[in-house]
Amino acid sequence: MNTSTYFHPEKTLMAILPKNSGRNNIGHVTSRHQGGREKRYYRAIDFKRNKYDIVGRVITFEYDPNRNVDISLIHYADGEKRYILRPVGLNIGDSVSSGENVEVKVGNSLPLSQVPLGTPIHNLELSKGRGAQIVRGAGTMAVVLSKEGKFAQVKLPSGEVRKIDVGCHATIGQISNLDWKNKNLGKAGRSRHMGIRPKVRGTAQNPRSHPHGGGEGRSGEGLKQAKTPWGKPARGLKTRKKNKYSNRYIVQRRK
Repeated sequence: MNTSTYFHPEKTLMAILPKNSGRNNIGHVTSRHQGGREKRYYRAIDFKRNKYDIVGRVITFEYDPNRNVDISLIHYADGEKRYILRPVGLNIGDSVSSGENVEVKVGNSLPLSQVPLGTPIHNLELSKGRGAQIVRGAGTMAVVLSKEGKFAQVKLPSGEVRKIDVGCHATIGQISNLDWKNKNLGKAGRSRHMGIRPKVRGTAQNPRSHPHGGGEGRSGEGLKQAKTPWGKPARGLKTRKKNKYSNRYIVQRRK
């Protein structure tokens, strides 16, 4: 959480976030190590930024329990309020807007066709009008490398270079909270408040519960291949489909 003044969240943009604890619709655990957590409210984030040519003003910076980046509350000139992800350099009182002819400055959203080469961006759409789907994590940013025809080549945080339609919108700047990856939870209780249950090593279990279990004394995985609790190979098993529909847009694989 940032060290700025605490503000109460905007109630009209909040809703209870259901908790399933890793269970499916019939109550069976399908995702392990999930348990009870603190009651959470979901904050509706404006990933589409479709308030075109309407100026908004930054009112607050707030903590969001559902993501690793702070959020900013924007008051628009027509009276509407929306949350956006806070980029580095955006301050309370600044104005933001979106559209094709807006200024290229931190917090503004515009199509890739209007973004100068080398500009850091985030909140990037993959399909025009669908809303931002990538570059939304703390400290991340992408860079526009080149433009050719109806596509722009964008370097993503993973190192992958990808073709994206120049009509897709992106927000200028790098997402805040750069030190998130260096944080230390500090105690087991904080994990439990986040809904994360303990993970038990396979070698510490009995042989009926895990392929690595059993043995006299302390034992490792043994000479056999490492297995999941269900007997599948734990390392190196490829689960991706060979022909992904999006491969043709990838110019350079991630490193």
